[in-house]
Amino acid sequence: MSERILQESGEDRRQVAEAAEALRTGRAVLVTQRSRPLRGGVVAMLASRVDPDAVNFMASKARGLVAVAIEARRAEALGLPLQAAGTGELARENYTVSVEAREGVSTGISAADRAATLQVMGSPDTTAAALVTPGHIFPAAAVAGGVLERAGWAEACVDLAGAAGQWPAVAFCEVLDDEGELCTGAALQRFADEHRLVTLDIAALTAHRMSTESFVDRLSSAPLHTRWGVFDCHVFIDRLENKQHLVLTLGDPASAEPLLVRLHSECLTGDVLGSMRCDCGSQLAAAMQRIRDEGRGAALYLRQEGRGIGLVNKVNAYALQDAGRDTVEANIELGFDADARDFRVGAQMLLALGAQKVRVMTNNPRKVADLTRYGLEVVAREPIELEPGAHNSGYLRAKKEKLGHLLTKV
Repeated sequence: MSERILQESGEDRRQVAEAAEALRTGRAVLVTQRSRPLRGGVVAMLASRVDPDAVNFMASKARGLVAVAIEARRAEALGLPLQAAGTGELARENYTVSVEAREGVSTGISAADRAATLQVMGSPDTTAAALVTPGHIFPAAAVAGGVLERAGWAEACVDLAGAAGQWPAVAFCEVLDDEGELCTGAALQRFADEHRLVTLDIAALTAHRMSTESFVDRLSSAPLHTRWGVFDCHVFIDRLENKQHLVLTLGDPASAEPLLVRLHSECLTGDVLGSMRCDCGSQLAAAMQRIRDEGRGAALYLRQEGRGIGLVNKVNAYALQDAGRDTVEANIELGFDADARDFRVGAQMLLALGAQKVRVMTNNPRKVADLTRYGLEVVAREPIELEPGAHNSGYLRAKKEKLGHLLTKV
């Protein structure tokens, strides 16, 4: 398993390197999101390198709206307000009022005119005086955190420009099929092959940023006396989501020997109140015991209650489970992903503590994948499976069958 994940991490690096080189040299890139294949993809190109042929390609081959991704602060500097309140929905970009170059264009709609406007938008020297509104190019404002905060097309384009070392102004256009619908799946791949486009998945871009930048700060550290002994308690803040997380360490996490690690997501009902619906509290206790027995390790307590849906919705999910849904069906019926957790902050905290190689106590292969993808070397996955009980056997079965957890006792 580890070898496969390491290969995937290498694939991330290859994708970003090839896409960045294509962007730098004035070629188009197809940006996709593998985790949400029905979103389709966009053709992206540096705005400063767009010519009439490139606009014609977007308009006649990709067929979507020709837009330009810029940073939100750049939109503000250019005096471009959003058309509507900003949205976190990935189905919609945060478009500003449309624009036209003030000089060098006629009607503004021709390929040459739109290329001229995109080139103006692509220059760091452009001021608000160089633009008029409305126009035929639609700027989309990327949020400050990029794909790490919102995995939209504008954010992906701006982050790709950053990876390429270029000014963050990228023309993009969604790809439509022959019927005018979003192009997805095999048809999207055929489009990329036909036009010889380098393809970049947003997940690879996310992994690149998480492994090359740091978004956590240690706020405080102090000894903590627990039933398993005295640990060092470290509080970190994730600047992207403004959440505070804990790490309890025993021994030196930065020494050369692989560090025994548990990534534990907050479970108030299980960890504190002893709920028998799950195995969370028992897993946390077992992990702490193993770290104490070994004399060195780290237990990360991540603030993502209810697999990321929060306490209120977790209890709502309990009610749905009592009505016959399993834990996955309940989350989905409430409008959430089956598992909305994100373990990238865990990787960042471990790296901040100096850890490089880790042994992970988990039954969830996704944790291994995320730690590897975001810059750590996982040398082993160590199962932490407990005997199912009368009240959590269905919960564990759903985790095994629907979430891919590696459970042998269910």
